[in-house]
Amino acid sequence: MNITELHQNDKEVSAVNLFKGELGTSTAIQLKRHGTLKEHATKTPALLLCITGLVSYEDETEKEVVLEPGDFIHIVPAVKHWLYASVPSQLVLLK
Repeated sequence: MNITELHQNDKEVSAVNLFKGELGTSTAIQLKRHGTLKEHATKTPALLLCITGLVSYEDETEKEVVLEPGDFIHIVPAVKHWLYASVPSQLVLLK
């Protein structure tokens, strides 16, 4: 199975549970071109991995990181953050 097959193609932003284990979860995230995952925060530490595309991560501490395929970022709990995709993008969120 391919990660792109998990998502409905008509949505600007799609998040699908990829795996749920005893100690954590992984979520497949798809952002269409110019798609924005609105401001939110996580309760637990997380790691966001870019699989394909080009995504900008920004947070309330004014941190800005551009993620290309293979790039990842650690997300700190309780810090509001958001994502913007310049091109169609696939990511995996690990918590």
